[in-house]
Amino acid sequence: MRVIILLAVVAIVASAPQKPADQVIAILKQEFDQQADGSYVYSYETENGIKADETGTLKKASGPDSNDVIVAQGAFSYTAPDGTVISLNYVADDENGFKPEGAHLPTPPPIPPAIQKALDYLATLPPPPPSRS
Repeated sequence: MRVIILLAVVAIVASAPQKPADQVIAILKQEFDQQADGSYVYSYETENGIKADETGTLKKASGPDSNDVIVAQGAFSYTAPDGTVISLNYVADDENGFKPEGAHLPTPPPIPPAIQKALDYLATLPPPPPSRS
């Protein structure tokens, strides 16, 4: 019974608001321009240092359907709780999806030389014959 009461108290405490909700962050600058073809440009900046901008341009789709697509390219930045400025640049399109770039993003470890040698060898082999399935 004590465990149930303790878990109930912990759940109530965890669900309580962690910060006062009365803190309002002002928007210092905001711009938005949308064209009839669907292309757009927007940007904003807040008093706590958040900045963002994006441009969307219309292009022909690379896939089999002939619909036009919007390619988005932009960036945003903010200050992390430890004081580090986090900046991210990105491009999003129908060919490569969302491609972010930023110094804070994790990177994969280098490929070990033996594995790279095996991959290079496999790349020189002819393609396998078609299957009968």
